[in-house]
Amino acid sequence: MPDARYLLLTVAVSAAVTWALRALPFTVLATLRASSTVQYLGARMPAGVMVILFVFCLRDLPLTQSRAAAPLAVTVGLHLWRRNALLSILGGTVVSVALASSLFAG
Repeated sequence: MPDARYLLLTVAVSAAVTWALRALPFTVLATLRASSTVQYLGARMPAGVMVILFVFCLRDLPLTQSRAAAPLAVTVGLHLWRRNALLSILGGTVVSVALASSLFAG
């Protein structure tokens, strides 16, 4: 059986490392908030995510079918209607998954 001091030291070191790893992102985040790169990415990422999801979801769907335009139309339509990136991404993804599953179901 290990010594009690050894066990207490192990628990203390583990707690200190855990606390430091959890506090580190907050200290780094404070310096990044003023960064022009982070502000640029914050402004541009929703559109980038939508483009990536659109390309990813349509990779197996032939573009000659009219169903290929439905996810794009839903995503753009929701974004123009509500100006909410999360709603647009979710709506386009749901339509794309529904079309993909119906394509492979039959």
